[in-house]
Amino acid sequence: MNNSHTELNSFHLLMLWFGASISIAEILTGGILAPMGFKSGFTAIIIGHLIGTSILVLGGYIGAESKLPSILSTRISFGLYGSYLFSILNVLQLIGWTAVMIISGARSVNEITKIIWSFDHITLWSMVIGSFICLWIFLGKNGFKKLNVIAVTLLFLLTIVLSTVVFKNHDLFTASTTNSVSMGTAIELNVIMPLSWLPLIADYTRFSKKPSSALSGSFIGYFIGSCWMYTIGLAGAIVSGNPDPGVIMLAANLGFFALGIIVLSTITTTFMDAYSAGVTVLNIFTKLNEKKVALTMGIIGMLLAIVIPIEQYENFLYAMGSVFAPLFAVFITDYLVYKNKKLNDNLLINWGSFIVWAIGVFLYYQFIKIDFILGATVPVMIITSILFILTRGVCKSWKSMKKSQIA
Repeated sequence: MNNSHTELNSFHLLMLWFGASISIAEILTGGILAPMGFKSGFTAIIIGHLIGTSILVLGGYIGAESKLPSILSTRISFGLYGSYLFSILNVLQLIGWTAVMIISGARSVNEITKIIWSFDHITLWSMVIGSFICLWIFLGKNGFKKLNVIAVTLLFLLTIVLSTVVFKNHDLFTASTTNSVSMGTAIELNVIMPLSWLPLIADYTRFSKKPSSALSGSFIGYFIGSCWMYTIGLAGAIVSGNPDPGVIMLAANLGFFALGIIVLSTITTTFMDAYSAGVTVLNIFTKLNEKKVALTMGIIGMLLAIVIPIEQYENFLYAMGSVFAPLFAVFITDYLVYKNKKLNDNLLINWGSFIVWAIGVFLYYQFIKIDFILGATVPVMIITSILFILTRGVCKSWKSMKKSQIA
């Protein structure tokens, strides 16, 4: 699979992750920080993204070195059955993200078409966006390498226009603030977004030419793009009271171009969710076709976007953080500290790793409650990692192996 036709260099990865970060979800989440005011909100964006993106690219580095997809690689620390559990959770996350992104994009497009053409049909726009995402998947890795560069270049230019609209209002920097969003909550909302990509990043960096390309390209692309989108959402919500990019672009009289921005940004982000859902399913059902499964995931996400009203995705983000922050704390520690880098086909489940992960999930919600200054992800990953190191010797034999391997 890793050959000259599928290799991604640092530029391809930069374009890939920059494109992934230009999304409505990022803009809307940035809007949640508006009560803090621009200065405090922007500070939280930078701190949170430095933390979250650093964790993200560690997962990307492991994928580039091991050449294993993200969820498959968790077999190293958790065993076959452990990876199956995380596969199920990851597929649920990715289908959820696919649906959230499609319906968010459809709503923004619908706001624009209502004003321009008096056309009001969210379901149709959900189907249109979902169909384009499936087309992106159908084109495959070689196709999206070329198209993604073109799409992201267009998004870059159009997003500059969007930024100009938002930042030309000088009241942005003097708007009154409230204390309804704490710095700890704000930082966590910034850490969680890149963390939500952690179960996916190795699905792409495994095709990188070298690990350093995975680190540099992924970090620069995602950090710049995501900080930019959060900042647009923050500024848009402060100035207009509504971070919806469709509303902002209508105010700027962008009209038809606004449709292009929203549709392209939704496709380049959501394609990755659906594709990685397909890759994750193959961890359990290894004989299925990767592209066909990914297309099926895209269709399921589109149908969910049409039939289920998806709101309050802030809670959805917290749920994903609680699962994947301690999971990758264990895995990254095992891989980088203990140099445990090889799959053991006979390991069914590592109970020690599983128990430490479960404790980490519990701790995550405790830190959410106390509103720690650095959020929940950072302390939970540190504590989980330390707990894994302290208990690894004692729990080393707490494993279930295939019967033929039991002495």
